[in-house]
Amino acid sequence: MAAAVAVPEHKLSESPNSRAIEIFDWTVTAETGPISSATHSDALHAALGIPLPEMTFGSNFLQLTHRPSGWTYAFRAEDALKGVKNGPLDAGDGGVKVGYADDWLRSRTGPDSQIPMPQTVTTKPYDWTYTTTYAGSLEDAGSGNAQWVSGEATNALHAIPIAELSRPDPILFYAEIPLFEDELHDNGASHLLVRIRVMPTCIFILSRFTLRVDNVLFRARDTRIYHSFASTPPLVVRETRGWEAPYERLKRALPRRDDLMPLTDPNFICKTLSDMPREASQEAGAGTGWRGLGNVVQIATLQS
Repeated sequence: MAAAVAVPEHKLSESPNSRAIEIFDWTVTAETGPISSATHSDALHAALGIPLPEMTFGSNFLQLTHRPSGWTYAFRAEDALKGVKNGPLDAGDGGVKVGYADDWLRSRTGPDSQIPMPQTVTTKPYDWTYTTTYAGSLEDAGSGNAQWVSGEATNALHAIPIAELSRPDPILFYAEIPLFEDELHDNGASHLLVRIRVMPTCIFILSRFTLRVDNVLFRARDTRIYHSFASTPPLVVRETRGWEAPYERLKRALPRRDDLMPLTDPNFICKTLSDMPREASQEAGAGTGWRGLGNVVQIATLQS
């Protein structure tokens, strides 16, 4: 039987849209509110220069502050959307066309076509899938000037301890912070959601972007952030992982072929992608050349 974990002294506070916890040297604040108002959306649109996702939670954020050093890290919708390509897509951007786009175009421009091309209006190009490699924002490096540096593969302290996170320890603070969601004009779905757990021994954050483009591909990118309260000097680990695969590849993994509902579940999408061989989902992907594929581990060492 596992030994009980002592609950450290901590302070919780709450307002209508915000919750916070102070524990050891840390303050964590999560704000969750409704979809951005028309006025806020107009301001965001002007700042970003691209159409906003159907559901943009512009006031939502998660902020993590190490009080002794002032090191502050956050997840915000506006910063995440700044990572969406504004302009023509280049190599590495992972551009996606809807499944019927090429067939539709050929049917109207082929040598035997009698159908005139429809009149169109030129619009400013951007990544309509809202793909972003956003992994959070360093808002203040603090007095120690702590920046992210590459982790060491052989250093156990630079790895996120799955066994610790899997223990049934008390959860002192939990929040889900949606940043944006879009149905992609009924061609799929794009989501970005951040979750945080604060336990007696550590802080754990999961930011998950998932993309489904029907009959084309699935794409996911996870950012995991971990801090052990026992680390000396204080150490923060950030791990990002990106996957991609053709739509039909995930469809073959369905528990029941006549039930497509799991294909709308970000957890099913990410688990299926991560269970695939690395060369399939993190190297070949869906053939888009997206730069977000693969694994990267970084650390930030803070002043006590």
